[in-house]
Amino acid sequence: MKPTARPDTGRPGPLFIFEMANNHMGDVGHGLRIVEEFAAVAEDYDFAFAIKLQFRELDTFIHPDFQGRTDIKYIKRFTETRLTRDQTRRLVEAIKSKGLIAMCTPFDEASVDRVVEDGFDILKIASCSFTDWPLLERIATTDLPIIGSTAGIEISDIDNVVAFMRHRDKDFALMTCVAQYPTPADALQLNQIDVLKARYPHLRIGYSTHESPDETLPVAMAVAKGACIFEKHVGIATDAYPLNAYSANPAQARAWLDAAAKAFAVAGLSDIRVEPTKAELDALKDLRRGVFARRPIRRGEPVRTEDVFFAIPCQPGQITANDWSKYALFTATRDIPASAPVLSTDTRYENVRDKVLDVVTRVKALLAESRGVVPGEAELEISHHYGLDQFDRFGITMVTVVNRNYCKKLIVVLPGQRHPEQYHERKEETFHVLHGDLKLELDGEIRVCQPGTVVTIAPGTRHAFESDTGAVFEEISSTHFVDDSFYTDPAIARTPNRKTFLRYWVS
Repeated sequence: MKPTARPDTGRPGPLFIFEMANNHMGDVGHGLRIVEEFAAVAEDYDFAFAIKLQFRELDTFIHPDFQGRTDIKYIKRFTETRLTRDQTRRLVEAIKSKGLIAMCTPFDEASVDRVVEDGFDILKIASCSFTDWPLLERIATTDLPIIGSTAGIEISDIDNVVAFMRHRDKDFALMTCVAQYPTPADALQLNQIDVLKARYPHLRIGYSTHESPDETLPVAMAVAKGACIFEKHVGIATDAYPLNAYSANPAQARAWLDAAAKAFAVAGLSDIRVEPTKAELDALKDLRRGVFARRPIRRGEPVRTEDVFFAIPCQPGQITANDWSKYALFTATRDIPASAPVLSTDTRYENVRDKVLDVVTRVKALLAESRGVVPGEAELEISHHYGLDQFDRFGITMVTVVNRNYCKKLIVVLPGQRHPEQYHERKEETFHVLHGDLKLELDGEIRVCQPGTVVTIAPGTRHAFESDTGAVFEEISSTHFVDDSFYTDPAIARTPNRKTFLRYWVS
């Protein structure tokens, strides 16, 4: 399409089309006046504008037996408003001299050729011609951008025409439209903009209007719905040429454009998330709960959820409840007294979200390689015994399938990982290797396990395991108790935040 790109998004800006149709009344002087006055209207708005004409090669468009008939409405109208080729070209030159886009609707194949030869910029398909396949075939031979109106067209026919244009790599847009002149408000069907946008997301969708020219609400609604091309019939009333009930005069066009401009301003940016202003961020900050020390926190200590409380008012530079999550790790860089605000300058911050997502990605890949099926809402437990930074050396990932009088887990050991030595006082467990290699140590004795290996571990047995290539195995056991795992390395017990739990990770 002709409109230049908007600087905020890089996408084409809105195009407003003044449809002259036959309102030039076959009088080229009157047509030039319409161009002059509506070009003056366009100067006051930061939109792209087009003025549109219509062509019919009347010598062939009208059957020979009906030439000159005055008792048939449209034959009379088209005949009376006919322009010569030179007159049409004068209008095109005037449109372009004002910096506007010249646009035309041809109704027959000969007129398509004329549109190209006379230098028009955009070609329009009228609703009545939307499925005129001989005409569409001729239109598709041109290099001009094409806009099609869809009044009264079944969705299957729109699908067919869209596919036709897409297969020919045409610059094509659609207009929602109602073919009532004028269209009453309760028949405008503006929600059809949503229908077309959802069905054809790769196309620009517009709104061609035939409502009363005094109506301005519909164009504002069309803007809010995401239409980006807008068309309205226009003209100038004189004693000789009264204006019809659906065409706007310059003053009405200005009111229409004012409503559109205000709607664009109110709607703001689209397709990208707007950057908040400092005033907005400051207002939100004032309403957020701040993080306060529940107890004295010494320099070098991790600041955990149980060490703080959340309350207002929030102090400048204070960490807020919105900054707090299981992925956010804070360490005190100075002593923080009880009840004091926890400031960003008093802590060292680390966000481990990316690290956790990387673990999830690799675990899912190994599970897929093992062809294992995991329950959709099963919780994933990431064990990082010496901290997440050393997870690739020491750690495992567990999926708890069930934990009742009996327990079943899936254990995933990534390549190169080791699970440090531990024992249980109450739990008896059986390992069933499903995939990969597993080196299992039982009270210091090493056993190499392959898929299909089953090993039962009695309470009190010290056990550790590792895998060079990665492994997946089932752990089937008696009930698992959170206080029944004892590591032989006391440093593990001193490691804070040794586990990360994720519920929605499978999809």
